[in-house]
Amino acid sequence: MESYKTLLLANKAWVQERIQIDKEYFTQLAKDQQPEFLWVGCSDSRVPAEEITGTKAGDIFAHRNIANLVLHTDVNLQSVLQYAVEVLKVKHIIVCGHYGCGGVRAAMTRQRYGVLDEWLRNIKDVYHSHRDEIQSAGDHEEQVNRLVELNVLEQVKNITKTKVVQKAWHFEQRPTIHGWVFNMADGTLTNLYKVEPGSPIEDIYCYDPESL
Repeated sequence: MESYKTLLLANKAWVQERIQIDKEYFTQLAKDQQPEFLWVGCSDSRVPAEEITGTKAGDIFAHRNIANLVLHTDVNLQSVLQYAVEVLKVKHIIVCGHYGCGGVRAAMTRQRYGVLDEWLRNIKDVYHSHRDEIQSAGDHEEQVNRLVELNVLEQVKNITKTKVVQKAWHFEQRPTIHGWVFNMADGTLTNLYKVEPGSPIEDIYCYDPESL
């Protein structure tokens, strides 16, 4: 059997399992979503948001890309962010990286990857900003993982620089921004950073409240 067909068969089994547990499951699922969390994670297939957090469909509004980047030029990410904050009214935004990230590892090399090079440039910039700290982290694998953590930090900062989040902070005192890292070796999540609504932001990135 072709591999994709096993997915369709698994879907049928999943539907039957859900119905047996709760006959109204899909009726409820089809209603408007009200997630409390926006998840910005890595596209890595081993880091599924719902599974590693033990949540169910409808709990997490998710966006994933290579190395969980938050770029002001990424219309896809910015659209997701605006919808999550202004329409869904999420209370928390989680940026989640993972140790051993292939995107981070690739950014630490001089190898060319085609169109991916432009994306990885953003991680190289993080490396450049924290070069001394990363190089003093230990062996190569430890340096990769320290860059993973610092990359999460920079993406958390990037979220706070957006007008969408600053407006929600000013008028509604939400959302809280979190920076997490997932360890595939033992399945654990670690909360590295937490930024409460209204936290200080470097002046140059702050919008005038009257313009929000």
